[in-house]
Amino acid sequence: MTTLEGSPLGKSTGYPERYDPALLFPIARSDARQALGLTSELPFGGADLWTAYEISWLDALGKPQLAIGRFRIPADSPRIVESKSLKLYLGSFAQEHAAQTSELVRRIEADLARACGAAVAVVLASPADVRATRIVPLPGESLDELAITTDVYEPSPTLLAAHGPEVDETLRSALFRSRCPVTGQPDYGDLMIRYRGPRIDRIRLLRYLISYRRHAAFHESCVEQMFIDILHRCTPQALTIYGRFLRRGGIDINPFRSNFEVGPDDEARTARQ
Repeated sequence: MTTLEGSPLGKSTGYPERYDPALLFPIARSDARQALGLTSELPFGGADLWTAYEISWLDALGKPQLAIGRFRIPADSPRIVESKSLKLYLGSFAQEHAAQTSELVRRIEADLARACGAAVAVVLASPADVRATRIVPLPGESLDELAITTDVYEPSPTLLAAHGPEVDETLRSALFRSRCPVTGQPDYGDLMIRYRGPRIDRIRLLRYLISYRRHAAFHESCVEQMFIDILHRCTPQALTIYGRFLRRGGIDINPFRSNFEVGPDDEARTARQ
């Protein structure tokens, strides 16, 4: 469960069309967190917000039904689910009958809770529901027009610095890129940093975010490493980091970590999602 050797990620697989919860592949959070020095109480709360755009099943009369799924996995769950295994699991409902959408919701919630070791909230929304498809940018002032020079493409917390008076501000960037630790595929995302404390040097912050460009790690680990690095190097009293990553395999993953907010009320997707 702590390694990806048995995962379908990066491997040729079939696509089952009958319900199979055994397709879900859990991954322990502990290994990645131990590397960040997180061995006891977490310095943040939050959740991983997953959006699945390819969910289909049959109603009682055999007519196909469609939904956009939203899954909320608490940040303190002992495990996450590998994304390709989730895609295969959701695909296994393709030829399954469910008379009511609520029946499917209960089944998915129970299966994900067993895999993650914590309660998982599931919402299945019609693609026609504007709340399921609304597109808005992340809040905050963009860093992306800053003129910088850099050649650092592995995470370097020494790039970070904070100085000057205390501020309460929200910043964002769409220039983030990392790599899948198994397949090497690029992972692109939009990031929001909201904090209260000494003013963070914006040029140094942008260089730091760009330094993940060749880094191989899952989305959740990248966001948690950013949280720890900014917390230690810039000493904000309050800090939130929210990443909305582009979808792969019909699923996007959006980690939210904060030491003063419970999570975004509005999970509207960004234009690139």
